[in-house]
Amino acid sequence: MTQRTPKVTVRRNRTLDLVSALVKGVLAAGLGLGSLTVLVMVVWISSPYPDSGPGGALRAAAGVWLLAHGAGLVRPDTLSGVPAPVGLVPLLLAMGPVWLAHRAARDAAEPQEELNEGVRDGAAGPSRAGAFCAVTAGYLLVVAGAAAYARGGPLYADPDTLAFPVALVVAGAAAAGVWTAAGRPFGPAPSWSPLAVQEAVARTLLRRRAEAAFRSAAAGLTVLLGGGALLVAVALGRNAGAAQDAFLGLAGDWSGRIAILLLAAALVPNAALWGAAYGLGPGFSLGTGATATPLSLDGTPALPRFPLLAAVPDQGAGALPNWAAFAVPVAAALAVAWFAVRRAAPADAPRARAWSPRETVLVTLLAALGCGAGTALLTAVAGGPIGTGALSEFGPVWWLTGPAALVWTAVIGVPAALLMRLWRLRTPGWAWRRDVPEADGLPVAEADADEEEEEEGEDEGDYAGRPRRWWAPWRGRRAAAGESGQSGPGAPASPAASSVPSPGPAPEAASGFEPYDFLPTDPWHEKNGPWHGKETREARWASLKQGSGGLMADFPAERSADHAGRTDRADRADPVPDRRAADPDGPGATP
Repeated sequence: MTQRTPKVTVRRNRTLDLVSALVKGVLAAGLGLGSLTVLVMVVWISSPYPDSGPGGALRAAAGVWLLAHGAGLVRPDTLSGVPAPVGLVPLLLAMGPVWLAHRAARDAAEPQEELNEGVRDGAAGPSRAGAFCAVTAGYLLVVAGAAAYARGGPLYADPDTLAFPVALVVAGAAAAGVWTAAGRPFGPAPSWSPLAVQEAVARTLLRRRAEAAFRSAAAGLTVLLGGGALLVAVALGRNAGAAQDAFLGLAGDWSGRIAILLLAAALVPNAALWGAAYGLGPGFSLGTGATATPLSLDGTPALPRFPLLAAVPDQGAGALPNWAAFAVPVAAALAVAWFAVRRAAPADAPRARAWSPRETVLVTLLAALGCGAGTALLTAVAGGPIGTGALSEFGPVWWLTGPAALVWTAVIGVPAALLMRLWRLRTPGWAWRRDVPEADGLPVAEADADEEEEEEGEDEGDYAGRPRRWWAPWRGRRAAAGESGQSGPGAPASPAASSVPSPGPAPEAASGFEPYDFLPTDPWHEKNGPWHGKETREARWASLKQGSGGLMADFPAERSADHAGRTDRADRADPVPDRRAADPDGPGATP
């Protein structure tokens, strides 16, 4: 008998893992195609007067699925007889295939521990490059089959667009999935890159700055998209009648109206990007001879009848409501500045850990660059041709929208970031509370010294509690004082902390106060020990009275040292005395 060596077993397992990754790519593409096909077939079945048979519906579903990947479609049946291109990609429809490809690559690249001959092998599974290639190849096999099947249908894919951008979109989603499975590492830089770049990427400080810039850019882009969606919603609300007429006029039966509603829902992200481009200033094209901006709508727009296009502004110069759209990029720039300053000068960190103004400016500029690049990329896929002639240009122009987002976020974001940094690094204090030390009987000099000590403690990071907020600068200090059990000599006591009235000044502030010395090492229970001496007891009583703030009564202790010593010895001898012996008339003890 021959026994396979561990190397042969591992090699065989890796081959099976590559095949499994290829199958995962095929399944991901098939799941997306099948889901969209089911939706198209439901609409076709519910239509009372379909234009074609089930074969045409299936080919149309394959073409729409390819359109979700960015492929350009061609519609051969037109009134003029000239095939019309369709390149406007519904972004909501594109999220499904991209997410499926990303998830397939992530699952294929995750390391799977297997038990080989009693030894747990953590290196089992395909390599990252192998998982990426296998998943991408499996997905593109289905793409090629769908493109071949859609030929001859009402919507077929342009072969030139299958390599770019379809293959690029699938490869990008798969690469993002492999990167996610690896833990989203930042680096190391490629070996062919310059040595200075490799050393810079290897530094932890650079990684943190790049992460902060990426988060700030994502926040600015999110605010920009949200503002664009808000502009579209407000415009549709103002022109609700026109939108309703367009919706009801496109289809008379419920199946057609449901199809139009689904198409409008899939184009909502596109409309949000159009609104963002409108707020940035370059606006969007409504054909080859018309452009809509907040300042005016120039030219004659070639508008098809569609509900979302009812939000397009009227022709002529823009009014004050149109100019209000400029608030969207301002809000995005402020969001970029705020998220950058949150990392540059955290509210719960000492001032020594804050970034310098130069670092803050560089990170904000890098975030502005990322916001501009993301805006250009998204607006490039948000528009496209929907026909020939005047409809060959439809949507925002990416090479104008991206630089506009960069300029807005850089010009407004950098000064805002510097001002926010100064505000967060300010020295919090109460100018109108300077009379507190005087009301408590403390000299002003001592109060100032205490404030300086508190500030030094905060700079060193010796504080706890909730972070200090701009609307409540005292919160950080009160929380720190409440948790540590210490408070300033002149700070007012919180009502929730204690129901006892506020005491007077602490004994340390009284003149002539001397702190306790170490206690003597003699046994405390000795009769003539120093602990029970008259002078010691009077000193203890005076100190307790002074520290209580007037709560203790003003009378001397009359208990002698001899009596105290006897009582203490009796307590030690009999911790629980017989109380019945104190009553002479009571019953005696039971023998």
